[in-house]
Amino acid sequence: MKKICSALALYAAAMAAHAQSVAFTFDDGPRLAETPLLSPQQRNQALLDALAAHKVSAALFVTCGNGADRPAGYALAQAWGQAGHAIGNHTMTHLDLNSAKVTLAQYQQEISDCDRITATLPGYQKWFRFTFLREGNTPEKRDGMRAFLAQRGYRNAYVSLDTSDWRLDEKLNEVLRANAGADVAPIRKAYLSHLRQRAQAYRDLSRQLEGRDIPQVILLHHNLINALWLNDAIQQFKDMGWTIITPAQAFADSVYQQPPDKLVAGQSLLLSIARSKGLGKFPGWERLVDDGDFEIEALKAE
Repeated sequence: MKKICSALALYAAAMAAHAQSVAFTFDDGPRLAETPLLSPQQRNQALLDALAAHKVSAALFVTCGNGADRPAGYALAQAWGQAGHAIGNHTMTHLDLNSAKVTLAQYQQEISDCDRITATLPGYQKWFRFTFLREGNTPEKRDGMRAFLAQRGYRNAYVSLDTSDWRLDEKLNEVLRANAGADVAPIRKAYLSHLRQRAQAYRDLSRQLEGRDIPQVILLHHNLINALWLNDAIQQFKDMGWTIITPAQAFADSVYQQPPDKLVAGQSLLLSIARSKGLGKFPGWERLVDDGDFEIEALKAE
């Protein structure tokens, strides 16, 4: 009996070691733009409070032109580092490297300019996240950026669990601007449902591509919808049985060490790997690239 109990304990420990995990990361912050609810300071604090309540160590990828290049916004970014979160680089003005109007030199300058600010913040890491998760529309841009990041010691801060929270945030702001007292419960429900759907779909894809549950890196944004309901989102992952880890722990996994061969790596790293392997339009791919269309249409039917 003791041997059976011991074996079960070892099995349980092994399963726990390989349990699905997720690291939380946020792009485009800190934003000083006004929203119908909450001041920039209140939004920032709400995000930090939700993370603290769940003891989550996250990462903020700073788009410096959104506020960190001014004292008020710099203080908001500083608060993330002081709270123990990692600080990464997300360019000055969120240019699109896939645009024919954006040169490689221009994009690299945006990174350097932002770095002069982020490097002074507590929690600073040499992590860079591509804007729109697009790594260049030509071989010259793609290879030029890979060389640039390697020469300067940057990690490409890949995303595996891509979300369209920004689309639902746009809807939330639109509804509240039209009516400050509007019932936004349906948007909250759609937001949480969207995160659950994406999480399950990318977990399935990781098993198909890698034969295992990889530590997922989720992409969310420094916006109103997360300021309101990040606490609920984190709790939902816990209720699903997911373990929350740090971004550094996730990035240490081998899946984040090799760039995909696909010329234009877009959206989730897992989607890029799938394309590199010629997987193409696998079952369910439409829901991973629809930018929240499914949820927006469902809200229209409410």
